[in-house]
Amino acid sequence: MNPRGRPKGRNATATTRWPSELSITVEHGPEALRTADTVVIPPFTPTAVTTEVPQAVVEALGSVTAGTRLVSICTGAFVLAAAGLLDGRAATTHWMVADLFRACFPQVALDPDVLFIDDGDVLTSAGAASGLDVCLHVIRKDHGSEVANQVARMCVVPPWRDGGQEQYIQHPVPDATGSGTATARQWALENLHEPMTLTDLAEHSHMSLRTFARRFTEEVGMSPGRWLIQQRVDRARHLLETTDQPVDEIAGQVGFAGGTSLREHLHAAIGVSPLAYRRTFRGTLSPAH
Repeated sequence: MNPRGRPKGRNATATTRWPSELSITVEHGPEALRTADTVVIPPFTPTAVTTEVPQAVVEALGSVTAGTRLVSICTGAFVLAAAGLLDGRAATTHWMVADLFRACFPQVALDPDVLFIDDGDVLTSAGAASGLDVCLHVIRKDHGSEVANQVARMCVVPPWRDGGQEQYIQHPVPDATGSGTATARQWALENLHEPMTLTDLAEHSHMSLRTFARRFTEEVGMSPGRWLIQQRVDRARHLLETTDQPVDEIAGQVGFAGGTSLREHLHAAIGVSPLAYRRTFRGTLSPAH
């Protein structure tokens, strides 16, 4: 939590020092919730025997002022739900406790198949790793893509995984062999601006089409075609965030047939137009962008 009155990250000077001076001692009590801008709820430990959240925690969350941003990590959603802060809202939590969550909080619109959900002032994430995704998402919203990408590099994690991406549930790890699809994926990322087919990808892995498609899905958790569209959309999003290039020009750089195709795929992925998405990160822009 970041009590008001302290310098916010937006105005702070960035440094490259490692956080060796970071203190993780508790400096504030529940009273800090009344002046917090953002409150992050860590994982809770529900069991089949009890999901009871301590009453003191529920009462403390009741002191949070309207408009304060609430972020839960993994099973922290149980805490928000127990405090009534998820009633009638969309939320997610770890897929392993989804049934238990539904039984305890039927008034919450649970979606256990996504990494995180941004519902305005309340954000919930799935597993512990997706807690990193939602935190990077918050940084990106507050400070922009460049800062979020720098934080991701420091943490050695992907800078962007869309919240609507499915949780990785029950995908078996493929047997370790020398014949993987990583080479083809790397080639595709380096040549997104070029048209490419499944045959092209299979040839770069020296596999038959059938073997490549099966192997790719085992390793990545989705089909090659779906993965390729996702990479192109992600690259387009980065360009929309960081450049003023026209939509048609961006579409060509990421391998879409034109601006119309980019608009369709972006809307299918996150439900917004390129112009609306760009405004989120770059302020009000002219319709030409």
